[in-house]
Amino acid sequence: MNVLITGAGGYIGRHVARRLAEHHNVIGIDLRGDNEAGFDLRAMDIRDPALRDLVIDNNISHVVHLAAVLEFSGDRARDYDIDVNGTRNVLDACLAGGVKHVTVTSSGAAYGYYADNPEWISETDTLRGNVEMPYADHKRQVEELLAEYREAHPELTQLILRVGTVIGAHTRNLITNLFEKKRLLAIRGYDSPFVFIWDQDLVGIIQHGVETGNGGIYNVAGDGCLTIDELGALIGKPVLKLPAPLIVAGLKIGRKLGLTRYAPEQIKFIQFRPVLDNRRLKEEFGYTPAKTSREAFLLFRDHGLRAQ
Repeated sequence: MNVLITGAGGYIGRHVARRLAEHHNVIGIDLRGDNEAGFDLRAMDIRDPALRDLVIDNNISHVVHLAAVLEFSGDRARDYDIDVNGTRNVLDACLAGGVKHVTVTSSGAAYGYYADNPEWISETDTLRGNVEMPYADHKRQVEELLAEYREAHPELTQLILRVGTVIGAHTRNLITNLFEKKRLLAIRGYDSPFVFIWDQDLVGIIQHGVETGNGGIYNVAGDGCLTIDELGALIGKPVLKLPAPLIVAGLKIGRKLGLTRYAPEQIKFIQFRPVLDNRRLKEEFGYTPAKTSREAFLLFRDHGLRAQ
């Protein structure tokens, strides 16, 4: 297979590219190229019109679209352009080049953070990614775009992965940062359950999708979930539970003074976490994660958690 991977310079991108390059021809693109990546990693923006020629000239048969803005840059229009218009450019390049299969990493955030979320969210539940939260809003809009292309272009098989919190021995992201503080911050009255997917399981799921050609929409998470109290107990750190209004007030002041990058509305990120049901991943897609949410977190605790 001839595989193109966007966002191939990122943590998961490099793992996916190296795994697929063992058996297939792989080209990766990212904002920065890297001659030492261990695979063909070229500098290219996913919004670049030249992406079409890259797909055609290299007879790309499969695309893995990982590129996205993970943390709000402060420029909503820029982030939207990358996430939504960038995805549109990727899809148009796929159609121009006759690509057979595209894998897109979405997120559980596309469901949104709401008080009336089901206890366990399935793929048939409505996508309500919060407008006030750029990451969730853009993931929802990307999925709406994908739905339009599925209807208009069924010849391009889509595999959409709604990924939970990725964690592993060497993972560093906004979530793992929370666990490296001296204490865990929680909102009084809320369990804040987390689902985790082991980073190597995510790589295996993407590989499985590319090599089988399976399409569809699947939640990606290990079995089970862990509440904020359970997480605190596992890492031996206290959980500080504060009333929601107090946290909102603190974030407003901190944001004005430049003391925090978190906006007041992001309290919902902890308050109403979507808990992903992975039944279809196992029964229909045909992949059972090797590690449960608890096992993946313990791996991070034992090998990746930096002491404070």
